[in-house]
Amino acid sequence: MPSENSESLRKLLGDLHAHRVATMDPAILKVNIDQRQTLVDTADRSRFVKAGDLLAPFTLDEVGGTTLTLDALTADGPAVLIFFRFAGCPACNIALPFYQRQLYPDLRALGARLVAVSPQVPERLVEIKTRHALEFEVATDRGNALARRLGVVYTFDEASKQLSLSKGPGIGEVTGTGTWELPMPTVVVIGRDRVVRYADVSPDWLVRTEATAILDAVRASLALEAAA
Repeated sequence: MPSENSESLRKLLGDLHAHRVATMDPAILKVNIDQRQTLVDTADRSRFVKAGDLLAPFTLDEVGGTTLTLDALTADGPAVLIFFRFAGCPACNIALPFYQRQLYPDLRALGARLVAVSPQVPERLVEIKTRHALEFEVATDRGNALARRLGVVYTFDEASKQLSLSKGPGIGEVTGTGTWELPMPTVVVIGRDRVVRYADVSPDWLVRTEATAILDAVRASLALEAAA
């Protein structure tokens, strides 16, 4: 039986923002809010991955040491890719455990693969998988290669760069990529024919896809394949 997805990711991320409003230095909070709003206002949505796109082959490096290919991921059923920023991202540390609780068990029952994807190098990315005992795969998209093809990469604005440097090394050092680029939170459901069945891209990293929407998309993909 499918699990009851009564828990809301929107509520959890809203609580994170409310906590920041109550506790964070207003100047620092403004940098965070302004960067998110700028991304919402300026994102080139025409470049975003969309349903109906046929994906070319790609590879991802799973943090356990294996290589994941598109063909392998879709060999036995749909694949779900969840792009997130990096292991230390507070919102990601809410979203991925949420997907572990509210999404992964049902996807496994449906025969779908779930992979969380970040540009962070495997030796640093493994931290988030072990911290939350994630049962699904966590993988590195080297150099944001796949995220760039899907049109979901963004670059820190100047205020965010300076804030990051004031706290320590820049994000490129944190991720091991050497750049100021990260993926926007993105969910992609891919059918066995390598066609995108569902895509949801959020320029604002405090807005992320609910588990129910992903499950609905996977069930619809399975139904389409069964009918074919």
